[in-house]
Amino acid sequence: MNSKTKKLVGVGMFAAVVVVLQLLGGGIKFGMFSISLVLIPIVVGAAVYGWQAGAILGGVFGTAVLLSGDAASFMTIDPAGTIVVVLLKGVACGFFSGLVYKYLSRKNRVIAVFTSAVICPVVNTGVFLLGCYVFFMDTISEWAVGLGFDNAVTYMFIGLAGVNFLVELGVNLLLAPMIVRLIKLKLK
Repeated sequence: MNSKTKKLVGVGMFAAVVVVLQLLGGGIKFGMFSISLVLIPIVVGAAVYGWQAGAILGGVFGTAVLLSGDAASFMTIDPAGTIVVVLLKGVACGFFSGLVYKYLSRKNRVIAVFTSAVICPVVNTGVFLLGCYVFFMDTISEWAVGLGFDNAVTYMFIGLAGVNFLVELGVNLLLAPMIVRLIKLKLK
């Protein structure tokens, strides 16, 4: 089997894992949204197959989020904005995770993995928050007032994204040593 075929099969397998984890992880919710357990296979796929694969896996993640109904509360407000934000945050987290890994792995693979594992949820959450600001700020302001928050920005960081981000970041950091081992296996 040539290298292109191996890469295609590998990315396809990671994509299947992303879909399954997104659908299974949909039941684990903190607040309005489920925890993104799919960030680990995105980081591993991006590290093993490159930033392009990371972007593809992130796109698969975004598509699975849209199809699973996890973005339904935003879809009723602005469907086009929801699609843009969900797909962009997925593609961006995989792309940047892979890019960071590519450049840092030249110096130190372990640091590259840990940094990529941090970058992935940071970008995912950052693009989500930026998208909330651009597309949904009026609704989020109403939600914030209804829930007793001082302002919409505080609600966005604490109520919408805070706990989810911390859990996703913690899971990535906890599993980063496993990512290092998987990459070493791939490189043998």
